[in-house]
Amino acid sequence: MRRFLNVLRSWLVMVSVIAMGNTVQSFRDHSFLSEKLYTGMPEFVNGLQARTFGIWTLLSSIIRCACAIDIQNRTLYHITLWTFVLALGHFLSEAFIYKTAPLTIGVMAPLIVASFSIIGMLIGLQCFPETSEELGARQKKRN
Repeated sequence: MRRFLNVLRSWLVMVSVIAMGNTVQSFRDHSFLSEKLYTGMPEFVNGLQARTFGIWTLLSSIIRCACAIDIQNRTLYHITLWTFVLALGHFLSEAFIYKTAPLTIGVMAPLIVASFSIIGMLIGLQCFPETSEELGARQKKRN
């Protein structure tokens, strides 16, 4: 299972680097979002929304990279897992509730990345050794 965590670390670094590129693109030209993601209602995309999206993406990227560096940190691991859950929820809601992001390749890519990342990180949770609190709780149940 140690090998799996190393693969997961590489995945997190790769996803983090790609997110950094998306951040730069969001700050450089906000039409990137209206042409690639929010094609259902491109008139809703403006510079402010693009910069906000860029900051959100940058924060997620930093958290994911930090987790790749310190993958044994349970708290950081859980926060990283939540970045993918939030991304998945965001893109699903924009596609199916708000209808601002139809299922194009630009939307499918983050949906697929978030889904695979969630699955991988849930599998990775099985690689963590038990904490002393968990061991103590298990001992109490036996007695």
